[in-house]
Amino acid sequence: MRILIVLLLVPFLLVPAFGETQTLATDKNTLDVKLTYDSIEPGVQTKINIDFINPQTQKVQEHIDYTVAVSKDGETVFGPIPLTHTSLGSVKIPIEFNLGEGVYTMDFEVEGILFQPIPKETVSFNIHVGEANAQPIPEPIDQKPDGESGGCLIATATFGSELAPQVQQLRELRDNTVLKTNLGISFMTTFNQFYYSFSPSIADFEREQPFFKEFMKMTLTPMLTSLSLLNHVDIDSEIEMLGYGSSIVLLNLGMYIGIPLIGILKLYQFRKN
Repeated sequence: MRILIVLLLVPFLLVPAFGETQTLATDKNTLDVKLTYDSIEPGVQTKINIDFINPQTQKVQEHIDYTVAVSKDGETVFGPIPLTHTSLGSVKIPIEFNLGEGVYTMDFEVEGILFQPIPKETVSFNIHVGEANAQPIPEPIDQKPDGESGGCLIATATFGSELAPQVQQLRELRDNTVLKTNLGISFMTTFNQFYYSFSPSIADFEREQPFFKEFMKMTLTPMLTSLSLLNHVDIDSEIEMLGYGSSIVLLNLGMYIGIPLIGILKLYQFRKN
């Protein structure tokens, strides 16, 4: 059912989201740090939502000790704050980007997890301020291998390995086709927020229930076949991405909803007669 919900939402996800989201790993890959914020204008206080995420579970990690600072061209506009503890693993920080339009740098240092000190880990974000600089920010293409640490969790659990051809197909489609356009980047950013809200649970259930795993293979195979069509076309513009993407969405809606619906109606008519 969740797979069908995803397919239904894809046309809406093709429209760039109003908010910006960035997720980067700390330099030793112990944590992922996620920023979420609305479009930022210079001199206007903006709340930056910060989530510290456990890359193994893709859930917010509680009890983090961190510091943060914001600067532009070497001049500090916020912080660095003293070492601070968040019990929830999520915080909102109001920041005024008061040095005009341009690219600001937001630097984090993490020094503790679950009340245990750790060697300092760092991560830095570039934040675009002002309409001239507002643009979709791509997720890093050199992401961690698909699997528990992020990526195609359901496909990896379904086909048994991140090296399975089906998983490789999804990764190559993402990196070599979807992420080559701004529209594709916006789609992936929004889609990932939705996908990772439930995919770890489905992947875990597949490992526990072999029957469900086989069911997922049958469910995913038609979609993978339709997505493979994108490997045979050249997508060089936003319009082409929108056109081909919409066609694939409609094809999948037909396969997963249209055909079963027609079958149910035919069966109903047959029983009625």
